[in-house]
Order: sequence, then C-alpha cells, then structure tokens
Amino acid sequence: QVQVVESGGGLVQPGGSLRLSCAASAKISNSGNGYMGWYRQAPGKQRELVATVTSGGNINYVDSVKGRFTISINNAKDTVHLQMNSLKPEDTAVYYCNIKRFSGERAYWGQGTQVTVSS
Repeated sequence: QVQVVESGGGLVQPGGSLRLSCAASAKISNSGNGYMGWYRQAPGKQRELVATVTSGGNINYVDSVKGRFTISINNAKDTVHLQMNSLKPEDTAVYYCNIKRFSGERAYWGQGTQVTVSS
C-alpha cells in the first residue's frame, strides 16, 4: 500500500491563500504515466479533480481554479503542493491527494484535509 498524507488545510477568508502539501510513500513513474494530484469534495457534491501533475511535469487544472491555484511536484516525485490563492467560498471542500504510480495501478488516496473559505 502507498501511504498518502495531506496537510495545510484550514479556515480562510475569501481572497485569502492556503498551501496544501501531500507526501506519498512512493514516487510516480514517468515511464508508467504516473501522476499526483488533488481532488476535492464539498458536502452533497461529487468529488472533482482540481489539479494534476505528471512525473514529466505536465500540469492540468479544472477550469474553475485556473489562474488561482498552482500545483507543483518535488524532484523526488513523491510530494506535491497546491498553492491556493484568491480563494472563494465555492472552494470550500475536503481536499484529497491522489497518486497513481503508473497507468496500470489503482490510485491511492489520502485522508483529506478540510479547506473552509468563509467570512
């Protein structure tokens, strides 16, 4: 099993910033098309992909966070961060880190970290 641990969530006012971190016990594989990323799930809502980064550095964001969130991966390719700026109330959710080491393997999830954007 791959251990995935998120941190950095909290309560912030609209327009504020948070930085989430995710440390995994394994690295993603470039040759196997691995990725790490962040999903979020608000109460009563579907879990949605927020941002992903591949071992090769390709990055994708959901449209609603483009220009506000930045995902990054470390050189060891086992840790990702999500810098969240200009936060909006609709960003309120539990944020889950996701790692897929290679395309043929299941994804592994962290326990989630709560992000609340409220005045």
